[in-house]
Amino acid sequence: MRWEDLDKKYIWHPFTQMQTAENPLAITKGKGSLLFDKKGNTYIDAISSWWVNLHGHSHPYLAEKVNEQMLNLEHVVFAGCTHEPAAQLCSRLKKHLPKNQEKFFFSDNGSSAVEIAIKMVIQYWHNKGENRNRFLALNGAYHGDTFGAMSAGARGLFSTPFNNYLFEVTHLPFPTEKNVLDNLKTELEKGEIACFIFEPLVQGAAGMRMYSSEILDKMIALCHEYGVLCIADEVMTGFGRTGTTFAVNQLKNKPDLMCMSKGLTGGTLPMSITTCNQKIYNAFLSNDLTKAFLHGHSFTGNPVGCAVSLASLDLLEKQKCQDNIKRIIKSHQAFAEEIKNHPKIDNLRQTGTILAIELTDENSGYASDLRTRLYKHFLSEGILIRPLGNVIYILPPYCITECELSTVYSATKKALKL
Repeated sequence: MRWEDLDKKYIWHPFTQMQTAENPLAITKGKGSLLFDKKGNTYIDAISSWWVNLHGHSHPYLAEKVNEQMLNLEHVVFAGCTHEPAAQLCSRLKKHLPKNQEKFFFSDNGSSAVEIAIKMVIQYWHNKGENRNRFLALNGAYHGDTFGAMSAGARGLFSTPFNNYLFEVTHLPFPTEKNVLDNLKTELEKGEIACFIFEPLVQGAAGMRMYSSEILDKMIALCHEYGVLCIADEVMTGFGRTGTTFAVNQLKNKPDLMCMSKGLTGGTLPMSITTCNQKIYNAFLSNDLTKAFLHGHSFTGNPVGCAVSLASLDLLEKQKCQDNIKRIIKSHQAFAEEIKNHPKIDNLRQTGTILAIELTDENSGYASDLRTRLYKHFLSEGILIRPLGNVIYILPPYCITECELSTVYSATKKALKL
């Protein structure tokens, strides 16, 4: 039996209505910004394969470091054991993080990183003996698909079947609204707020909605005035996507906890990290075992994941990669200027290497029919883009060439005629 038929027989794909879904692309190879299917067709990966791929597919340096680590130590239990790749990775990441981020907890995906941060916050207040059980998030938020992460996210398409099982979270107006600070202050004055969780500067799954660092700075400062902890969900925005290594590096006021995944390993292996400040960590120190953070995963701190994360940082820190990030930003800006007055564009926005083009559509949102037409259009042009409803977004690996970007831009202009 062909392996594509085995897929159809056995595999349940994510975010997919399997009854109506067409056959998935049978991808056999990736190289740089390109993906190759079984028929020999090539596709420019304009969305970094779900926003994870920083340096291009099948990067030889990353493969080399994976192989080296596999031949030395592939895995070891991380409770009671440690290893050099994990220690070195924390030390290297520390240089890119806000100074207040002191402690690192490993897991294996973005949802888990968020779930861990939420659990840390809940237990922090429990260990301190303070009754703080209310959470604040932003309207339109998406933080993952585990139950704590879903609770923090906006109620809607992804969470509806589970709403009765989610804990209550107050969702503040999206920060472009003038009254968001007033709303935030009102909630803070009610008391018992445990934390404020947010995607800094860009809300990914909501359609790459963007807001300013200035207003986020004010929100964090206000939370800290009331002693409220802040969680920055950098799962999507981390590792250069917003123009700085982390989006919060553009802020004066820093979060208490951070969540990272996706680009952490350069898109090669599942891994995530939750970081926190010393104050939070100290609240778990005790002679009483019940005050410890009793949480873990089988593959916590996986040595191979740590080794390839270090290799990805090597590439990210090189001047060539930083120049590529600047080049992509500049190219996006030029293209946005070219199409900004098109009558079919409802909103055009950019932060760093992320360009989002929101089209006028009466059925806007993730389930928009326009999304399917756009997806098929881009595939016919040799480009992999998964629009978020009526939002076309371009978020490429940093190695994408100007020629490939031009091809993506040209196909986007054709999409405006659909």
